[in-house]
Amino acid sequence: MKYTAKTPAILLLEDGKVFHGKAAGKIGIATGEICFNTGMTGYQEIFTDPSYFGQIIVTTNVHIGNYGVNDDEVESDSIKIAGLVCKQFNEFHSRKRSNGSLKNYFEDGGIVSISDVDTRAIVRYIRDKGAMNCIISSETLDIEVLKEKLSKVPSMEGLELSSKVSTTKAYFVGDPNADFKVAVTDFGVKKNILRSLVERGCYLQIFPMKTSFEEMQKWNPDGYMISNGPGDPSVMKDEMATVKTIINSGVPTFGICLGHQLIAEASGISTFKMHKGHRGINHPVKNLITGKSEITSQNHGFGVKAEDVAKVKNMEVTHINLNDNTIEGLRYTDRNVFSVQYHPEACPGPYDSRYLFDDFITMISSVKKKEKKVVTA
Repeated sequence: MKYTAKTPAILLLEDGKVFHGKAAGKIGIATGEICFNTGMTGYQEIFTDPSYFGQIIVTTNVHIGNYGVNDDEVESDSIKIAGLVCKQFNEFHSRKRSNGSLKNYFEDGGIVSISDVDTRAIVRYIRDKGAMNCIISSETLDIEVLKEKLSKVPSMEGLELSSKVSTTKAYFVGDPNADFKVAVTDFGVKKNILRSLVERGCYLQIFPMKTSFEEMQKWNPDGYMISNGPGDPSVMKDEMATVKTIINSGVPTFGICLGHQLIAEASGISTFKMHKGHRGINHPVKNLITGKSEITSQNHGFGVKAEDVAKVKNMEVTHINLNDNTIEGLRYTDRNVFSVQYHPEACPGPYDSRYLFDDFITMISSVKKKEKKVVTA
């Protein structure tokens, strides 16, 4: 069944708050944790970001769908959000480069959405009350029925989701004759993270999240990328153990988002569920090493506990969020391991933080030169 311009829809929050709007996308029911993204552009990259798996996104920009969709602007092989809440869902688009409309893209992808709601009011509500589960329905408008369905949706806290989006089979990306080999642990990696490494002379092998360190090390990589992904890092005990082995291996390691959190957890630093998280392309972050600030692209609902970092003597904070002083970057002082909470590939977003990929390559290159000198000697 397809919607018409008059098909009603309901957004019901976990605490009973109700918003009425119109159907967009597929007719049906969608559930997940509601959160908001403040980005003014890049909706297709957001919708296909595996880190958003299991979440219903509220877009604060008024117009969604106005420039259609493009096959080159995806971060994975399918739409990963659970549903969409927006002000205006544009069925028609005006960009010549587009491959189609967002309407058809959502219908083909089976994504249930609601439009014509006051997204400003919804965002203010979430900012006050915090992230919570919700349900979108254009199939039934019976609140009691929807409350019953919503009561069965698990909380994001304590939920492992990376296994839903990780590759099931290892694969290669890049030029086999490239200067560096990087093993990528796939917890929901974005395509533009891979592109950012390939552009800097890396040949990549992307491994399923359950792959052991011993199996990855057989490839003899020059570095490890611990990727982004969805869900609660604190419940990923096996993955923490693997990351801890990677950290102790001496191989240069770079963690992004969930990868940052897993490096923290593997180092004895706890993570916590944030009140509403950070999602957008305008978050100010200060680099404590250089003293410079950068505008960053972010998508995370969990953070690293600052009080735990102070207990790890060979770990230091490298970046902080200038809005709330939460930790945005860590690095070991005695080994080649560092991580950031945000997305330096920034698709969408500003390119202020792409230097971090250069830092990773410099680290790998430095280690390789030292190893070559030892062999020569």
